[in-house]
Amino acid sequence: MKLDKLVKVAVAALEDVKAHNITVLNVIGATTLFDRMIIASADSTRQTRALANNVQDKVRSGGGAVYGIEGGETGEWVLVDLGDVLVHIMQTSVRAHYNLEELWAGSVSEKVDVITTVASKLKPTARPRKPPTKLASTAKRTKSKPSE
Repeated sequence: MKLDKLVKVAVAALEDVKAHNITVLNVIGATTLFDRMIIASADSTRQTRALANNVQDKVRSGGGAVYGIEGGETGEWVLVDLGDVLVHIMQTSVRAHYNLEELWAGSVSEKVDVITTVASKLKPTARPRKPPTKLASTAKRTKSKPSE
């Protein structure tokens, strides 16, 4: 599977299970071990495991290879090795503590803009509210003459 397709499949798999703050970093030149690093946040250990399993399933069904998954026992930080792409799925507090984006900031050539396949197809769940119109009961009332 080509690099761009592998990244898109992994990001779509993360979005399917509601990962948030998904960041894709281009680390070519910083390391020879992998070309892209994807970092995503999850709210619970159950969600981190579900995200890792979904990435694994989607990549394999797309024809890609998964070389390993680490950290599934604790679920605070799960790493999915896809060869040229490394996926870090972390609970929000763990991600804030380790701050991988800042750690790699000096060596990252750029943040890669990923076209999100799932989020762009979703319709907004709530429409913007229009200002309320005056109801008949709140409109100015005119005095009427009492009937005789």
